[in-house]
Amino acid sequence: MSWQERIVIDPEILVGKPVIKGTRLAVEFIIELLAQGWSEADILRNYPGLTQEDIKACLSYAS
Repeated sequence: MSWQERIVIDPEILVGKPVIKGTRLAVEFIIELLAQGWSEADILRNYPGLTQEDIKACLSYAS
């Protein structure tokens, strides 16, 4: 899986910040949650529209 399948950059959404496809959740927001110590399970529980693959795509994009 490549991050391009899950991450979109659209100037009409969050001023062009990379977001998870179908959401308004920015990649940087997910990375910040992980940096603050949130686990994947915490993120998925609080944002049920996300999948584990979405989180992996954010990490892949950030790398």
